[in-house]
Amino acid sequence: MRRIWLIFAQSVTVAVAVVFVLGTFKPGWLQQAPRMTWPQATPTAPASGVPVQVADDPLPTQPLSVAARKAAPAVVSVTASKTSKTSPANPHAEDPWFRYFFGQRGEQDTEDPQPQIGLGSGVIVSSEGYLLTNNHVIDGADEIQVQLSDGRTAKARLVGTDPESDIAVLKVDLDRLPVVTLGRIDQVVVGDAVLAIGNPFNVGQTVTSGIVSALGRSGLGLSTFENFIQTDAAINPGNSGGALIDVNGNLIGINTAIYSRSGGSMGIGFAIPIDLAQQVMNGLVRDGQVTRGWIGVQPRDLDPEFAQNFKIPVSEGVLITGVLQDGPASKAGMKPGDVVVRIAGQPIRNTAQLLNVVAALKPQTDAVVGVLRGQQAMDLKVHIAQRPRQQVQ
Repeated sequence: MRRIWLIFAQSVTVAVAVVFVLGTFKPGWLQQAPRMTWPQATPTAPASGVPVQVADDPLPTQPLSVAARKAAPAVVSVTASKTSKTSPANPHAEDPWFRYFFGQRGEQDTEDPQPQIGLGSGVIVSSEGYLLTNNHVIDGADEIQVQLSDGRTAKARLVGTDPESDIAVLKVDLDRLPVVTLGRIDQVVVGDAVLAIGNPFNVGQTVTSGIVSALGRSGLGLSTFENFIQTDAAINPGNSGGALIDVNGNLIGINTAIYSRSGGSMGIGFAIPIDLAQQVMNGLVRDGQVTRGWIGVQPRDLDPEFAQNFKIPVSEGVLITGVLQDGPASKAGMKPGDVVVRIAGQPIRNTAQLLNVVAALKPQTDAVVGVLRGQQAMDLKVHIAQRPRQQVQ
């Protein structure tokens, strides 16, 4: 047995010595040869019928150039001009000594002030000649001209404006008008490719591309009712009122504003969704105004710190800071300090949502408003009134 143990020990010692020598002088001999493997197959659902999430069949797509050719003819350039009547062009025009030395030039500066020109874009949405654009493009204009992509020009008639959504509707009397197809905002998702078409800086019709960066943007202070589509497609001054279209050439928004520190595009643009724009247009064409619900309150977003200090058992809702005397909410018993959490069965999380939900209610109808007053939850029956038309300053 002892002899066998000695043979085993000597064999191990020799083997270790051989490995050491090979590792020192021929290390490549000890490296593992590469191993061939088959590509891993994509796992599939087991045959037992376990439910799995499967992507919907993709919608038919087309090149962006096809979408641009489909929608671009319906996008027009809008020129709004107005004559300044507030003050003469030259501050010394009324001075008699100035008139003595400069004569007619002073009189001309006073009597014939130069018109102010505003440039923007618009979209033809009806074969009857109706166009959508922004209210701020034509606000205060004495005359509005539109130019089509085929070179035709026409004087536009102002059908109506809605400053609270920054939408204006124009009408032109021309035949053979190109018309854009309206898209569906409920089919738009973040990441969708989009095109912005307009007349930036008056250089001529321009198409830029990007994606939908966000939906439902509000609290920007651009208008009363905000539910913007955010996009990184380049939008510049002059694009206001132009078209935001999807990959199929359908209109999904009216380009309205940009976030910029320099005046140029920084990749953050905002468009009014087409469903809101269409609703406003229908009201202006049919009734000459947009009919919206109103309850007469001053709302603000619920501050979590406020909710904690007053031991309000919710973290989302709208704090009522003021109630108009003899208004619908006041008559229903609403008080300052109440927190609105629900209107007509819809949860309310912020001020923008409250405004949009109330505006969608039909005037002269009743709606149940759920509020919290301290720890007490209650339902108030509010008789909806018609929102007063915003006064033009």
